[in-house]
Amino acid sequence: MLWSGWGDPAKAAPLPEPTVGLLRDLLGVRPAAAPPVALAEIEIAAPRLPGADLNALAGIVGDANVRADTESRVRHTRGKSTPDLLRIRAGETSDAPDAVVLPGGHDEVLAVLRLCARKRIAVVPFGGGTSVVGGLAPRGVAAFIALDLRRMDALVSVDEVSRTAVLQPGLRAPAAEALLAEHGFTLGHFPQSFEWASIGGFAAARSSGQASAGYGRFDDMVVGLTVATPEGTLDLGRAPRSAAGPDLRQLVLGSEGAFGVITSVRVRVRPVPQARRYEGWRFASFGQGAAALRRLAQDGPLPTVLRLSDETETMVGLADPAAIGGGSPSAGCLAVVGFEGVPERVAERRARAADVLRDAGGEPLGTGPGDKWEHGRFNAPYLRDSLLDVGAFVETLETAAFWSDIPGLYEAVRSALTGTLSSTGTPPLVMCHISHVYASGASLYFTVVSAQGEDPIAHWDRAKHAANDAIARAGGTISHHHGVGTDHRDWYAREIGPLGAAVLRAVKERVDPAGILNPGVLVPPAAGE
Repeated sequence: MLWSGWGDPAKAAPLPEPTVGLLRDLLGVRPAAAPPVALAEIEIAAPRLPGADLNALAGIVGDANVRADTESRVRHTRGKSTPDLLRIRAGETSDAPDAVVLPGGHDEVLAVLRLCARKRIAVVPFGGGTSVVGGLAPRGVAAFIALDLRRMDALVSVDEVSRTAVLQPGLRAPAAEALLAEHGFTLGHFPQSFEWASIGGFAAARSSGQASAGYGRFDDMVVGLTVATPEGTLDLGRAPRSAAGPDLRQLVLGSEGAFGVITSVRVRVRPVPQARRYEGWRFASFGQGAAALRRLAQDGPLPTVLRLSDETETMVGLADPAAIGGGSPSAGCLAVVGFEGVPERVAERRARAADVLRDAGGEPLGTGPGDKWEHGRFNAPYLRDSLLDVGAFVETLETAAFWSDIPGLYEAVRSALTGTLSSTGTPPLVMCHISHVYASGASLYFTVVSAQGEDPIAHWDRAKHAANDAIARAGGTISHHHGVGTDHRDWYAREIGPLGAAVLRAVKERVDPAGILNPGVLVPPAAGE
């Protein structure tokens, strides 16, 4: 992955000049004051770990698998939020790990954790490095290592009878799909981070893919977990469902490395679909389109993919740089509806869904918009890099709520973002789409574009705080699928209440009494800490 941006540098492309002109005229975007610092020019503080500790770690995983060189540490500094990228592009490395450690298996992970607990060395599990909520930047630590799980990248087994597979945590999503396809199966999990995210990261952050309507969220797919903690091993998941007490799998899912390091995941898999069809539908308004999605989510038939862009996102066409600004104010709202499976079942579900969508006011647009979405579904992070290069600021945030709260939540977040950023002199363009639906509610995913201004990180910090407050007041959850990290921790504490926060602290104290696992992430501190 590009150290100062997203993904494969060969896939990045500069914005067309008409697009740059539109950003300049519409938002006042101006070229950045300075180009990104080159990797070779980045300065980084010497590791705070003594040589004896590095040697002890090397004794567990091997000399070649303990790295304290500048490039390794820079590539494991923070995640991929826009503030993360702006800091690293400026050469700011204050959150760099002191070393990168690459274990080769569960037993090595256990040994590393036990050593680090004795030495009071913090440990941050590192999969694909795609966190956008501060999940890779621990707080209040004297020294820490990034525990990179890339060597643990095997498809361990496939149970074709039960339709499950055991995967190691460092396996990247594209490799997992390729290995499963050799057995005729798929996870069906395709988040925007798909190209670089890892299986362990999907579980640790409760990831949700773009085909969640058909395949479910990643936490729905997990039926078993093995977890290494400083206090020992958790083996969870003897059967798909159980009444034997609370399901401890749910305690690990979404724990973001604060309760342990996931070393294997058993997941439900499905046959590779024989047919796929993605279509576009137009609705006159976001409210009308949301009502149509709700009908499908509650009464069926539920498509595999179901997305709805609001008027602004539809008009702008953000995912396609060459088409930005090419829409029209009368374009309404674009929905993408996708079906996967055996051909006969796809045809039957598509026809029934079309009847519902027409009855709800939808206008069919054919397969063109759906095919365009499918082919560009992973492009947005690359577009962000191109926007940063020309002096624009672009960031995202997401939430979810019950259907009855969706209209108020949508307006509250838009108003908070627009008002706060306008007051800083960088009025934004705020776009939104629904990308995950349930019988009882849906997610809202916002994209914000503005000029960078004098201090884009400070501007965004104010806007994000205002948006988080608006989410809390309007009845939304602080995160639907990005996670908690450090960015959302204070609002997560408000969401679960003082007793809930105390329960999390009690769990952490039992599995991590030395407090080395991703300090400051997820778990709210006690009063006065």
